[in-house]
Amino acid sequence: MGAASLALLVVGIALVAVGYVRAKPIWQRYQALKAQDANIARYEAWRGGVRDDSKTGASVAMELLRRQVRIWGGVAIAGGVLVFVAFFIR
Repeated sequence: MGAASLALLVVGIALVAVGYVRAKPIWQRYQALKAQDANIARYEAWRGGVRDDSKTGASVAMELLRRQVRIWGGVAIAGGVLVFVAFFIR
């Protein structure tokens, strides 16, 4: 294994780790907001009210969290690609 492939391997592993560590708590918060939103929808359906589909603070927050997860997931995927490439460089 050459110096270039070793460098790619180290950088790739670091990117995967950073992407995972940064995306996991954001994803957990997104899932909690999504569950809370579903609970509110069930409650309003049980009560017989019509749910307004306009933007709320929670929907804006969920969109922001989804975007952040996509960014950090992309970092982790890029790291995985670098690890994969590292095995083919001599």
